[in-house]
Amino acid sequence: MAAEKISFEQFLEAVDENYKPFIQNLHSYLSDNSCKAAFEEKKSGFIASYKYGKPPRALAYMFFKKNGMLVRIYGENVSEYNDFLNTLPPEMVQSIAGAGICGRLVNNTCSLKCTGYDFTIGDEHFQKCRYNCFEFSVTDENNPYIKLFVESEIKARMA
Repeated sequence: MAAEKISFEQFLEAVDENYKPFIQNLHSYLSDNSCKAAFEEKKSGFIASYKYGKPPRALAYMFFKKNGMLVRIYGENVSEYNDFLNTLPPEMVQSIAGAGICGRLVNNTCSLKCTGYDFTIGDEHFQKCRYNCFEFSVTDENNPYIKLFVESEIKARMA
């Protein structure tokens, strides 16, 4: 099945009732800050993608997996808000720790165009793949941090 364009409203219909206000708020924030949004239905389900900048580069994805909804943040400027990372709840830090290592940073085996993330949280050093490093479940505990993470990345990209 090829990707089929859908509307934000169609995407929102698939979101758990408990998280619709958060997803609407995050969508509004991203839209109000000049992010270009696209919504698609793929074989694996609905996906929302947000790009920022000129040229537009991926900033955030929202998608569904068996265990619920996830938000992936592309933290290209993570070194500029490292203090924020130290405030993340344990579940989010555990998610980061469980992400795949960056083949280019660790073994120099990935594409030269690939840029992983090299950062610390507390005393722990991470070298993670950009495609699943900052991928967090939408939960009541995580949601405020997801929003702050997105805000931090947008501010860093604006600078």
